[in-house]
Amino acid sequence: MSISRKMVWVMWMTASIFYAYQFIMRVMPNIMIEDIMQQYHMDAAVFGQYSGIYYIGYVLMHLPIGIMLDRIGPKKVMTGCMLLIVLGLLPVVLSDNWIYPIMGRFLIGMGSSAAILGVFKIIRMSFAEKHFSRMLSFSVTIGLLGAIYGGGPVAQMCEVLGYKMVIQIFAGLGIVLAGITYFIIPQMASNNQGTVTSDIKTVFTNRSLLAVCFFAGLLVGPIEGFADVWGAEFLKQEYGFDSVATGYLTSLIYVGMCFGGPVLGIITEKTGRYLDSIIGAGLVMLVVFIALVAGWLTVSTMTVGFLLVGISCIYQVLAIYKASTYVPENVAGLATAVANMIIMSFGYVFHSVIGFVINVSSEAGVAQAFVYGISVIPITLGIGVVGFLILSYQEKNRLVQANCSVNS
Repeated sequence: MSISRKMVWVMWMTASIFYAYQFIMRVMPNIMIEDIMQQYHMDAAVFGQYSGIYYIGYVLMHLPIGIMLDRIGPKKVMTGCMLLIVLGLLPVVLSDNWIYPIMGRFLIGMGSSAAILGVFKIIRMSFAEKHFSRMLSFSVTIGLLGAIYGGGPVAQMCEVLGYKMVIQIFAGLGIVLAGITYFIIPQMASNNQGTVTSDIKTVFTNRSLLAVCFFAGLLVGPIEGFADVWGAEFLKQEYGFDSVATGYLTSLIYVGMCFGGPVLGIITEKTGRYLDSIIGAGLVMLVVFIALVAGWLTVSTMTVGFLLVGISCIYQVLAIYKASTYVPENVAGLATAVANMIIMSFGYVFHSVIGFVINVSSEAGVAQAFVYGISVIPITLGIGVVGFLILSYQEKNRLVQANCSVNS
């Protein structure tokens, strides 16, 4: 099917807006925490279940959605998942029993899983292979803008209109977005002749793909372990910063990721050296975190360092793309889903391991315990960089051998 250039950009923008929309859905409970807890008489534990069950639905749907995107195409899958999010929003408006909003939150997580996976698929359908990293980086920027700047306006809307009305507005926007998606994105004819079992086997038995995902997971500590959870408290304990300063400094990682990430994507696209770019990003993060845990950074050097770390975190985009190149095109959607799922799962590992190390090191004092805990990040960064160096060496060797075979 021939698609006009203008329509290609409309399709990409629609998928990217969906990605931003699901980011707003992800942070919405933090904005409406008081209203929701009061309406359903939730305590902190129940509200924690309400917020966290999103991620269970999100992760569980990666594999099924990856398979469906390859076999059915993004038109129906993305439209259905957008409507699933809308369905998940309704219990907060219609129900007085807290169990139904929790079930709805699970549905929102399931539907949101199609956002990033849909972006992967749309880019592969619409753009040349060499432009994949650049376009995915721009999509991630749009999504992060939804996360960073969505909170303030949504909070103001809640104050003016009430949180239930805001939820109804976002449900309406979801329906509109689903309608646009259905009518804009063409139906894709599947060229996949294999069974679902054979597709899964093709992906999970590919050692190169799994190695890239594993080592990429080891590099995720700066964003998942530090910026998301432990960073602010570490800066308070080790550097003596107040809450305002710690919030500002840790947010710089997201700012760097948001605005600087496409730079890394474009550079990699021009050079074509994906593994080398990931190694470079890993080394930047390693240097910054060694200096951080050693106590060598000032506010100014930390500002620059965290911006560089944020830019380097786009290595995830490069790793996901690289992993998908190891399998046939007909399972590329499933491969990207598996890669994203594996890398994201390391976030839980970092949260747990850092917390464990801090607990067992508590006798050394709170500040020192946090130093030990955050030291997990440069250790895993070092292992991940070494892993990618090995993969890069092996790949270059294979290319040399292939060239020698051709010339002979």
